[in-house]
Amino acid sequence: MAVEELELAMKPTVVLYPMSGNGHLLPMVELAKLFLRHNFAVAVVLMQFPIKHPSLESFIACVSAAHRSISFHQLPPPDSDDSFTAGVSASLPSIPMMLDSVRRNNHELLRFLAAYRLENDVRAVVLDFLCTDALDVVVAAELGIPAYFFFPTCASALGSLLYFPSLEFTDLGLGELADTPIHFPGLPPIPASDMLSREVINCALESYESSIKKIARRIPDGHAILINSFESLEAEAVKALREGACLPGRRMPNVYCIGPLIMEGSRGKDETKAKCMAWLDAQPRDSVLFLCFGSMGSFSVEQLKKMAVGLERSRQRFLWVVRAPKDPPTPTSELDLDVLLPEGFSERTKHRGMVAKSWAPQVEVLNHESVGCFVSHCGWNSTLEAISAGVAIVAWPLYAEQRMNKVFLVEQMKLAVVMDGYDKEMVEAEEVEAKGVVSTGVAGSSQNLGEADLILNAMDLHVVSKDALSLLELAN
Repeated sequence: MAVEELELAMKPTVVLYPMSGNGHLLPMVELAKLFLRHNFAVAVVLMQFPIKHPSLESFIACVSAAHRSISFHQLPPPDSDDSFTAGVSASLPSIPMMLDSVRRNNHELLRFLAAYRLENDVRAVVLDFLCTDALDVVVAAELGIPAYFFFPTCASALGSLLYFPSLEFTDLGLGELADTPIHFPGLPPIPASDMLSREVINCALESYESSIKKIARRIPDGHAILINSFESLEAEAVKALREGACLPGRRMPNVYCIGPLIMEGSRGKDETKAKCMAWLDAQPRDSVLFLCFGSMGSFSVEQLKKMAVGLERSRQRFLWVVRAPKDPPTPTSELDLDVLLPEGFSERTKHRGMVAKSWAPQVEVLNHESVGCFVSHCGWNSTLEAISAGVAIVAWPLYAEQRMNKVFLVEQMKLAVVMDGYDKEMVEAEEVEAKGVVSTGVAGSSQNLGEADLILNAMDLHVVSKDALSLLELAN
């Protein structure tokens, strides 16, 4: 064994097991960096998954090169059964699919842990909250160490998840409750329709509800729960969790707010980054509306055209990230903006707008002084980046838990306003125009948006929270 490998093997080590996908792996890697600050080594174990994310390969390579104490370990394929990938064509995996993937990887995870512990001082295992079935593997490996669950989104979403099995719908399911408000401890009322993304509504709802209940019932079996949030942002939700109100009749494990876990910088093409930042440098302070919808957020061609019309009519400065549409007009790998957007749009808006193909350096953009408002899909990683940058949000949720995040951002955290029509088939150009106009005076556009600084000023994002320090003491 080389000297460097020997030094790493002698370090106390934490094993992290994320779910596949940007929204899970990226915050888990930021958690790994938090452990590094306290002289831990980190092993990130990557499961086999039916849907591949090619962009993550370069990300993993960059992290490995920059942090030698973070190692990545890809599990081998769980079996040769073609059913593992059969029929997988959607870019958005369902929760039942993700739980099935965890189960299929359990045997190889057990083999990895059994071998890895022989040469490394493993002190703790941290499982993504969707990997509840892997808890049995940690126990079976007889490591004799605590197993934590990591919740990469907000405390409010965790509270609603844990309380979900306690809800009484009589004979009705979520899909039949429409906009009926559902009440959770420590949270504002959530319309039943906002607990479901359109993808869930269009698939097997019963399977979805069953999967959620299974996750909720297993999470309390962990040693503790780590949440990618901070208390001053979600005081009531965190209080309800710690008091056990979200888990009636059961022991509530310790809850640690260890966020915000935010990437130090955006990954992507340097040329695109340079163009975006140079364009922003030429814009007045707080004048730019930034539109970006995550790595998996896409729209129809018709919706893209309506967005373009609304932006043009608003006469607002904008930086808009456009990804390939759900229904491309031609089968080509190249994104042709002239085909997707209204004729002449780019020319007419070139002095006050920029359209970036597929990607922009989001962290850097949000922290640029010219950006005053963010039209977002409400993914939690993006939400934390906006909050940390002090940028107000126009909420346009698309998938996963983003509709619930929208409720928390608007009703509880008072950090956002809603893009009306997000829950319909199409957001009209007039609504995009209205929100574009309103964003020119963010502080005065809504009473809600004016409260953002009250929270931001109370927090120093450069200091690790006391809860994070407590976590490391437990791991010791």
